[in-house]
Amino acid sequence: MPSTIVTLKLNGSERELIARPSTTLLNALRETFGLMGVKRGCAQGGCGSCTVLLDGRPVVSCLIPVVTVDGSAVETIEGLADGDRLSDVQQAFVDLFATQCGFCTPGMIMSATALLNRKPDPTRQEVTEAICGNVCRCTGYEPIISAVLTAAERRRGARVEPVEAEV
Repeated sequence: MPSTIVTLKLNGSERELIARPSTTLLNALRETFGLMGVKRGCAQGGCGSCTVLLDGRPVVSCLIPVVTVDGSAVETIEGLADGDRLSDVQQAFVDLFATQCGFCTPGMIMSATALLNRKPDPTRQEVTEAICGNVCRCTGYEPIISAVLTAAERRRGARVEPVEAEV
């Protein structure tokens, strides 16, 4: 099959690439766009280190042919921060020492972000289920789960409900 032009909304910006049918989303993100936060781990979909958000849902990018996501929105770890300001999930990982070697961290953060975007008040069990496809070999899961729950709590605390003025 011939190469195809693929258009993505990548971290909020329209981007194009020419891709062969065998090019994975992971390879396109790393090799074409230089986004090294997306990690190449097992290349079999089992470790979660390459997790990105595809139209808001966490996916392992190593298994997805990039030509199948034409017109989709892709968000990577690089798209979460606002300039020098980390996202709430990234900041919670830093504050609660939820990383050690850091290899799994981008995938964990993307899975956690997807969870909190769809469920602002998750239970511990829901956090565990959301990150079950992400393997961590160093840090252990307790600080990671705590970081996700802390980010959720901070998000809820940051929401300001409209208050009627007293007359």
